[in-house]
Amino acid sequence: MLRRLFTPASPPEPEQIGVMVRGRPVQISVRRTAAARRMTLRVKGATGEVVLTLPARASFRSGKAFVERQVDWIAARLEQRPAAKPFVEGAEIPLRGEPHVLVHRGLRGVTRVEPGLRGQPPVIAVSGPREHFSRRVTDFLKREAKHDLEPAVARHAAALNVAIGRISVKDTTSRWGSCSAKGGLAFSWRLILAPPFVLDYLAAHEVAHRREMNHGQAFWDLVHRLCPETDAAERWLKKNGVDLHRYGAAE
Repeated sequence: MLRRLFTPASPPEPEQIGVMVRGRPVQISVRRTAAARRMTLRVKGATGEVVLTLPARASFRSGKAFVERQVDWIAARLEQRPAAKPFVEGAEIPLRGEPHVLVHRGLRGVTRVEPGLRGQPPVIAVSGPREHFSRRVTDFLKREAKHDLEPAVARHAAALNVAIGRISVKDTTSRWGSCSAKGGLAFSWRLILAPPFVLDYLAAHEVAHRREMNHGQAFWDLVHRLCPETDAAERWLKKNGVDLHRYGAAE
């Protein structure tokens, strides 16, 4: 019987490249795409993830060498990111665009907003074990986001006479909202940190996709009709959107 000859399978290409950036290890995510014409590096503003994009025919070795030549560039971009603002007692965070201070109120009770004393900012009073403080703040903000988004979506949907499916809030980093083909809408809970007109704009934006599943002129005409502050909201997000992702992040 003739013995079949098999060519050994090539090992899978690593998905990350580890480098030292000014004394600390940084993992570089590797993306390979046929559309890329050259190697590129970018640092995601929302998460700080460093991504290397490789053309289809570029070797992994050449990509690694490219990354190692760009260590100073990576360091500079990472240092430009806003400092993380974890949810800890005493931290100040925005709620609907206004500063609020996080305080702990003991083991019993619900998380709620309380007025500030003697001209101080209002507080977000958080109850429960201290080890769950950050999670309870996040849960509260998610509830508040949904509380504001549901009536905004309903109002815009009624104006366009369109049906809306389930509304969900998530911690997305690449987009502020999305609309599925079946009418389900998803939003970043971090919109509750922004001024109300920004949240209202995103609600209008996603509802308009129920008529126009694109970003053509007809779509933008609908959005502006639903939300006259569309341009102001777009400018606000361009200037401040990345900053919203630092809240709740670990230091």
